[in-house]
Amino acid sequence: MKAKTLLFRSTLLLLIIAATFTSCKKQKAFNEEDGQASSDSRNVQGENDAAINDVNDFIGKQASLAGRNSGTNGTTGITGSACDATVDTSNLANGSIQLNYDGSSTCFNRKRTGSIKVTVQNYTTGKRWKQQGCVLKLEYLNYKILRPSDGKSIMLNGSQLLTNVSGGSWWELIILKSLSSLIVTVTGTNLSATFEDGKTATYNINRRFTYTYPQNVITCVGEGIGSLNGINNLENYGLTRDGDEFTSQMTTPLLWNLTCGPWAPLAGEVNIKVDNKEFDLKCLFGVDNGGNSVAVSANNCPYGWKVEWKYKKKTNNKVIAYQ
Repeated sequence: MKAKTLLFRSTLLLLIIAATFTSCKKQKAFNEEDGQASSDSRNVQGENDAAINDVNDFIGKQASLAGRNSGTNGTTGITGSACDATVDTSNLANGSIQLNYDGSSTCFNRKRTGSIKVTVQNYTTGKRWKQQGCVLKLEYLNYKILRPSDGKSIMLNGSQLLTNVSGGSWWELIILKSLSSLIVTVTGTNLSATFEDGKTATYNINRRFTYTYPQNVITCVGEGIGSLNGINNLENYGLTRDGDEFTSQMTTPLLWNLTCGPWAPLAGEVNIKVDNKEFDLKCLFGVDNGGNSVAVSANNCPYGWKVEWKYKKKTNNKVIAYQ
């Protein structure tokens, strides 16, 4: 009987020690959290959105690819905002152009190198970008973005599909003003993002973009359309730079415009869950330096965004400036 009592007490003590250790480990993880996974996801999303902007900009200027009967096949895009990009049209007959970045210019605190190859799928059978349902294949070829202000960098490799849901292009939206909105989706698996420390993350981006042109400013609403393991409205999921699985669920659509850039959303909320963490990373975009939401304005860019996490009764947060 005494032996059973001793065994019971020993087992109970071990359970208490294990629970205490686990609790301390979780508390330590909470205290040491720096929001890196959320920051990486936001940075990659912003750079990806900017790349898709360039594609929309240049593809609309190519009359033969866009599906216009006449017009100038320009090399500077419609808006001219991609100051560091040139277009190679040598493969135009096959429905393809390539955007090349040589890093010679700094635009929006970014130097870009590498290329993005854009191909109209089924071009030889008559598909053109302005047609509803047309698909572009985007191939990122060592496409690297460097921020001179802090030395941070991201290099993208992989492919995505851009689908024209509404029909039309930026040409109809901006130049002809015959289109009230342009709706496109971007989908893709295993987009590789290598950071300045040499670590690589993997992203599966699933977004729907609705572009409008109020007051002559390109404005975009981004929504999450992906699903994984019963979680819907995912804008992104994959592996962090540390190899942990994560999901990024859009709880409120992101809003941004070309004045502030896709790197600086004016509003929106995202919930990021990293595998094995006891807390989510809740991201609020469009805040002042105190972490408070600011009023949306076409010409007033917010300071940054806030990431917040909770464990038991404790809450911590970090305000991150847009770069």
